[in-house]
Amino acid sequence: MPAVLSSTPVDPIDALLSAHGLRRTAAARRVLGWMLAHPDTSYTHAQLQSALQTDAVAEGQGESGSALDRVTLYRLIDRLTQVGLLLCRVDVHRVRRYQAMPASVHALPHFECQSCHRDQPLQGALRGNALDLEVAAQNALQALKVLGYQGLSLDLAVRGVCVDCATAAQTTDETA
Repeated sequence: MPAVLSSTPVDPIDALLSAHGLRRTAAARRVLGWMLAHPDTSYTHAQLQSALQTDAVAEGQGESGSALDRVTLYRLIDRLTQVGLLLCRVDVHRVRRYQAMPASVHALPHFECQSCHRDQPLQGALRGNALDLEVAAQNALQALKVLGYQGLSLDLAVRGVCVDCATAAQTTDETA
């Protein structure tokens, strides 16, 4: 008897959750979906909770209908980070910020705006030098592995104020 093919399309968020061994709960789909829809923005726990709440209200789901309590959100963010779907970075003020895991995060440098908190890869801006940084990062990781370190990752972050925020601040100063 031939196999019956399912014509139901697989939701990409459900597929990601399943592939990483996570349950496909409404909360998990909602958080991962939001993060994937805003890949260039990093959120603190409180900012993410507020954004999800605002989104739920905007979609007419009410303030409490689909609200995630802070503990559930903490646990969910932690699980998504542990399986590599979210990236957790600690900024200069020791605040944890989360964003969707970019495909190029392994050792490529990125710029974090201290004003709008957008996270931008610098590979294009650095052109030929980005490959040099990638090689240096891989060499550093390999040297640490030889010494017995395990579970290594490297985050090369340049922090400052992006062009958009700097221009907006300059415009505000000039009009004041």
